[in-house]
Amino acid sequence: MEPRIENPVMTNPRAMKGLQMLGSATKDAGLPHTTALLVQLRASQINGCSVCVDMHSRELKVAGERDERLLTVSAWRETPYFSDAERAALALTEAATRLADSQDAVPDEVWHEAARHYDEQQLGALVLEIAAINAWNRINATTRQITGEWINQWIPGGQGEKAAA
Repeated sequence: MEPRIENPVMTNPRAMKGLQMLGSATKDAGLPHTTALLVQLRASQINGCSVCVDMHSRELKVAGERDERLLTVSAWRETPYFSDAERAALALTEAATRLADSQDAVPDEVWHEAARHYDEQQLGALVLEIAAINAWNRINATTRQITGEWINQWIPGGQGEKAAA
C-alpha cells in the first residue's frame, strides 16, 4: 500500500494550521471529550479513513475507554454501551456525514434529539467536530493515506510529542 501523494496538510502548513485551529476551537464548548472522539471515530468508519479510525480508536483507549465501546461504535444502535446523549451525537454524526443519502439530510428528529442533550454551544461544537473530521477523512481517503504505528506521535498521551488535532 502506498499513498497517492504526500498528505496535502503536510505539504501545506497553512492547511494544517487551519484544520488544527478548527479542531481546537471546539475544546472549550463543554462537549465531553469522549463524545468528540466517538463522533470522530464513527464518521471515520463511515468514510473509510484508516488513519482516522486508527488514531481515534487509540485516543479513546488512552482516554480509558473500554473495549466493548470501541468495538461496537459502528453498531451503537444495537448495544447497551452508549448513553442517550452519545447516541444523539452519533445519530447526528451519521446524518451529517451522509448528507446525500437522504432527501432530508439531517432530519428534525435527529437534530431535536441532539438538542435535548446538548446546549447551543455544545451543539455548535458537535457540528464543528463533525465537519472537521469529515474534512480530515476526505483528505486522507482521497489521497489514500496509510495508517501505521507512526500514528502514536499524534495522539495526546501516546508515545510521541506531536499531538495535533
